[in-house]
Amino acid sequence: MRSIQITLAGALVAASVAGHAEPSVARSARPTADQWIDLGAYTEHTNVTADGGLRLGAEANRAAGSLRTGLAVYPLALAVPAAGFTATVDADVPAGAELAVDVRGHGEAGWSEWTPVPDAVLPFRVRDVEVRAMLSAPDGVASPVLRSLTVSATAARALAPADEKATFRVFATREGLVGGTTANGHKIRKRDHFVALPSRRGLSGRRGGNYSVRVCADNGRCAWAPVWDVGPWNTRDDYWNPPRLRQSWRDLPRGRPQAQAAYQGGYHGGRDQFGRRVKNPAGIDLADGMFWDGLKLTGNSWVTVTYLWAGSAPAGYVHTGGAPLRVRRGPSTATTAVGTAGRFSQVRVECRTAGQSVSGAMGTTSAWYRLAADKYVSAAYVSGVGEVPGC
Repeated sequence: MRSIQITLAGALVAASVAGHAEPSVARSARPTADQWIDLGAYTEHTNVTADGGLRLGAEANRAAGSLRTGLAVYPLALAVPAAGFTATVDADVPAGAELAVDVRGHGEAGWSEWTPVPDAVLPFRVRDVEVRAMLSAPDGVASPVLRSLTVSATAARALAPADEKATFRVFATREGLVGGTTANGHKIRKRDHFVALPSRRGLSGRRGGNYSVRVCADNGRCAWAPVWDVGPWNTRDDYWNPPRLRQSWRDLPRGRPQAQAAYQGGYHGGRDQFGRRVKNPAGIDLADGMFWDGLKLTGNSWVTVTYLWAGSAPAGYVHTGGAPLRVRRGPSTATTAVGTAGRFSQVRVECRTAGQSVSGAMGTTSAWYRLAADKYVSAAYVSGVGEVPGC
């Protein structure tokens, strides 16, 4: 085990996970006042304990199919808006284990992605910030221990966001693992509706959908779901971002998962970040209900995925009693179901139209939202959309 006590221009604290060295991001040397984090004062947590330092608990949370994982989230309120962040971390990280410190900020466009402290420059200046500590270790390896954490804002300029919509065709596999626990602490149920992506940057809380996707199959069906797990294969492969923003594998083109490049072309010796031989080109895992009921897939398939937090259309969130919301071909329950939107999913709304009156979690209304061509949901189940144009 090694002890780490270092000021990071934000770094991923890891003892032995292989990956590429990334170019540094230019920063100002004028930080604002340090903010010490009380490690026991998390607003959200799963599978961690703060007794004697933040460390993994005994729950069954998993990431990338095998890593024991846990997380804690801490809020910060800045007196002066900032886009850049550094951190001072005091931690013990055994060989093979990993500790990642990420930040995100909330602006007019919603939450930014979680950004690792090595590249902690956000796409806009923010006052409301969250800091997340994620701990992971393979079976048989002791937990990392985070003893103290201090975060500083810097005068770095906001990083220009991606300039095009994030929609890519990737290979989807069925996650299964019913009864298991995802990286964010969600216990997987039969016919569940969520997805896993191979990066922590787009991981939602277990009762949230800030980071959601739309997945469309070749049969014309589409399903919306929150990102509640990390995998398949990797944990630092945000392939939907352009190379200048991508955390790892920056020599790959945007939209090409590392696992796909490894499987199809022998990239990185045909292995993932952990050194495992890649046995399929998967860039997304789908929970069983989304796989079978939402998309009606019968086997692992190529699908078209839109990463909704990168969109600019008005956004809302799905509220149901637990079952997914049926997406209809038209603004009426009498029309054919052409997909599903899972509970807590973020949806992007193209326009609003009048249709059948429906009673749901948001009251009774005849308003319907069009999410895509021939894809409608009742506004009775969607919150937070605001003003949208008529269809």
